[in-house]
Formats: sequence, structure tokens, C-alpha cells
Amino acid sequence: MIMNNGIALQKLSTLKAILTQCKKVVVAFSGGVDSSFLLYMALTVLGKENVLAVTANSETYTAKEMKESSEFTRKHGINQKIITTCEISTINEKGNPLNRCYYCKLELFHHLKRLAEKNDFHSVIEGSNKDDERDFRPGSKAIEELQIRSPLKEAGLTKEEIRSLSKEMGLPTWNKPAFACLTSRFPYHTIIDKKVMRKIEKAEEYLHELGFDQCRVRYFGDRVSVEVEKNRVQEAMSLSGKIKKKLQKIGFFNSEIDPEGYRTGRMNLLEKDAT
Repeated sequence: MIMNNGIALQKLSTLKAILTQCKKVVVAFSGGVDSSFLLYMALTVLGKENVLAVTANSETYTAKEMKESSEFTRKHGINQKIITTCEISTINEKGNPLNRCYYCKLELFHHLKRLAEKNDFHSVIEGSNKDDERDFRPGSKAIEELQIRSPLKEAGLTKEEIRSLSKEMGLPTWNKPAFACLTSRFPYHTIIDKKVMRKIEKAEEYLHELGFDQCRVRYFGDRVSVEVEKNRVQEAMSLSGKIKKKLQKIGFFNSEIDPEGYRTGRMNLLEKDAT
């Protein structure tokens, strides 16, 4: 049990001290593992009156993610505000570059900074963790520029520790699969089509119905590639006829099961291979 780990306990104590310093916070809340844990800890340390969860109703996220974020805040009696962000136009205008995440985060946190200032909140915080420092995360530049705090990272908490702590605290998100915004399904330097994004959302919903919780449908213009967890690739292969038939109904007429399985940052790897 992670709570018996002295290092984890020390990190948790550090997190509480950081949140205490923040006094009154706007929390960037997506409903994922990290932001849910951060929001819950902010509520625990600061109290309901000093915490506002803000969730972006963005075209890059799914209706399922929005629904789950609202269920979490309702369950814990946390004030939540839904804002609308429109990142796709900016990303396409910029040519869908390698740092597209920077423009998404810049728009989001500009909104949150203005909201915090207008309502006399002391800090805007977000859920990056210590492991994120090892990944390609251009959005971190926007976080730094706008002086957004990342308490989980500051406390040195890793993803594994956050999941374990979440489980012990009874948070339903402790084993929630990783989710990235739908722009990650498109290769860089290509147009991100909003209609295609909704088709991808429907395709992934179908895979979830089949029991593939960790999955991606990557779009390559003339085809889509279906990724599921590596240890379930053969299971997906056995259902390939059924999956392809459903994807054709959705509008993807050429699909394949990726034999290598799900990998985070798949489009980053492809870009690296091409250079």
C-alpha cells in the first residue's frame, strides 16, 4: 500500500503545504486521473469555498469526458464552471505544428487566469505530474509563461503514486485509462477536421463498448489505425471483421488493427521517424 511508503507520505505532505500556500484556487479540471486527484486534495486542504473547478467544453474532448467530470464534482460537492474554448481554428491556422498543444493550453489558461482575477482567486493550478517532465509536452511552455502552478509536479508525485493514493482515498478515477484530446489522433501538419473528430469519438465509444478501455483510433486521411492495449491485440484481431464493419458505418471505410498496440505519443514517434 502506497500510504505506508515514507517517500509518498512525504510528497503528500509537501502537496498539502503547496496547496495551503495557494489559498484560493481555480483548478483546471479535465476529469482525468491527475486533475481529479489534485481537485480532491484542493478540496480537502482548502475547503469548498476556496476551490473552483473549471472544465473546458472543447471540441477536442468527448462528451463522455465532460459527463464524467460533472459527475465527479457533483459527488464531492465541488463548484464547477464550464467554459467554451475553440482551439481547432488556431491550430489549423498555424498549420497543425508539433507544438499544437502549446496553443491549446495557451487559450485554456488565458481563460482561467481572467476568471481567477475577476473572482479574486489567488492561484490557477493544473495537474501535470513528475513523470510529465520526461515526455514531449509543448503545453508546459504555456503553463510556465502564464505562471500556472503544477502542485503535483512540484511535490514530485509520479503517475503511479497518484493512482495509488487515489485508490486509497476512494476516488473512482484511480484506474481510469489515459486520455488525450482528439487532436492527438491526427498527424502533425495536416488539417484537423471537426467532422472527422466526431467520427473518431463514435469509433472509440464503440471500442469502449467492446471492453477496450485503453484505445485510440488514429486518422491518416485514407485510413484509420485502431490501437488497443498490447496484451489485447489478438482479441481485437479476432473481432476485426466486426470492428471494421462498425467503422464503415461510421464513415471509416479503410481500417486496420495496429499489431503493435497502443502507444502514448504515437504521432510524436511517427514524426520522429519521418525526420
